[in-house]
Parts: sequence; C-alpha cells; structure tokens
Amino acid sequence: MAVNGNPTVRRRRLGAELRRLRLASGLTSKQVAQKLLISQPKISFLENGHRVIKARDVRDLCALYGVTDPQVVDSLMRMAREAERQGWWVACGEVPYAVYIALETEASSIRSYEPLVIPGLLQTPAYAAAVIAETIPQATPEQIAVRREVRLRRQSRAHHPARSFRLRVVLDESALRRVVGSPEVLREQLEYLNHLAAQPHITVQVLPHAAGAHPGISGQFSILHFEADAPEAGTVYLERFTSDLYLEKRSDVERYGAMYDHLQVQALPPDSTRRFITRAIEELPLAASLASRP
Repeated sequence: MAVNGNPTVRRRRLGAELRRLRLASGLTSKQVAQKLLISQPKISFLENGHRVIKARDVRDLCALYGVTDPQVVDSLMRMAREAERQGWWVACGEVPYAVYIALETEASSIRSYEPLVIPGLLQTPAYAAAVIAETIPQATPEQIAVRREVRLRRQSRAHHPARSFRLRVVLDESALRRVVGSPEVLREQLEYLNHLAAQPHITVQVLPHAAGAHPGISGQFSILHFEADAPEAGTVYLERFTSDLYLEKRSDVERYGAMYDHLQVQALPPDSTRRFITRAIEELPLAASLASRP
C-alpha cells in the first residue's frame, strides 16, 4: 500500500465495503452498472478506491444491495462525505507512517501486541521523545520534535473516554523493564500507563516472562477494526523499520485475531496487570543500579 493521505485510505475502505455488500447481494459489477445506468469501469474504480464516491452514490448502491440498516448506510455516506478532507498530520510535513495514522484515525477499535516498548498511543512526551531519538539515530532534533508532536496528537482521540474508540493492548514484560531515556523517564511512563489502564475504554494486559513461548514472539502487530466492517473484517498492521505491511485478507485478519486472543489468555488480567506494573515501578531503582554495572 502506498503512503497516501487520509482521503485515499477512506476511499479504499469505503470501496472495499461496497464491494463486500455487492458480493453479498449476489450482483455482478456489470449488473450493478446496468441497473444504475453507469459504466462498469466506474464500479471497479469506486470499489478500488481510485475514484471519489459521492454520498448519493453510496445511498443508491446500498438500496440496490438491500442494505436496510440506517446506521450502516449513514456511516458509509458519512465516510463518502469526508473522503476529501485532508488529515491533520499533512500539515506536519513528511510522516513515514501516514497510512497507519489515517487508519488509526478511522478505527473504532484497536487490538495491539507490543513486545519491546510502550505503544505510541500510551506514551508520555518524554518517553516518546526518547523512543524516537534512540531508535532513529540519524533523526535531527527537528524531526524528533515533529514525530513526537504527531504521536502526542494521535493520543487525543484514544484518551477521550467519551469518544467511540476501544483500545486493547497486550505488552510483553520486556516493554516494562527496558529503561528508555532514563529510569526517571521510565518511572513516569509506567505510572502514566497504570493511570490509562484504569480508563474504561482502555484495556492493558502484561504478558510476563514466566508465560514462556507464545504466538507474539514473531513481533509486534495491531488489528484495526472499523465501524462499517463486518465483525471478522479489519486491517492488520505490521510495523517494520523501512516499510510497513497492511494485511486486509479476511483469512489474515482472522489468523492474527486468533493469535491476539491466545495472547490475552496467557497474559495477566487487567487488575493483576496494574499490580504487576506497580511492582515494576517499585523495582526500578534496583534495575537501574544493575544496568549501570560494567
């Protein structure tokens, strides 16, 4: 998937959902084109996200496909109206993971597994700056500042309990123990993590080292779901250093969903997780002294 702004991502998701509804109705693209008196290529362009879809087109297609749920129709029409709005991050200049931010902005829920660091949506400003600076050695101070600002702005939606967003995170114990920035930065981060974990729309679970081998050993992944999606649909995001991967095949989403469910079962429950994080905070001075030994 090429790096594009939010409009292209919205068109892709809207087109994919319209294609799913068409297939569920049993109609071919040729039949739809004949019934609506439009060209067959236009249907393909709409479904592939290569053409703007007007709200009235969405309404007509939903009626043709037998979609009667007004909430579904309204959601798709709203997506069409907003498809040409630029994402707020465009003004920030070049952002390497702009596609992911666009998806994250539209997601109604995210399930994420992180083995090494606290996820961006749960980071403090100091921890975020340290992660960016220490993982991208060639980044200039200006680039670090921009990425940090983008990361913090992404959090405004995730941290607002009144908004329709659900965040579930499984963290490997290593993410709690790794001293990023300094022991003081990590302490502040873990205290903040415990605060966020108590919010009703955020679930944090820790997978302790004692759990042994597990499906997440292969690395970080996130599963994003969207309001108009079928329950088993969504997008899997795999973060890589030079290029990210986005998986949308239903079989891939289901596979990663099963992996996440398994990780949740192996991880500590939310209440036990908060106690575990508290103990990790209490053990920080010892961890810092051991880390400083030659």
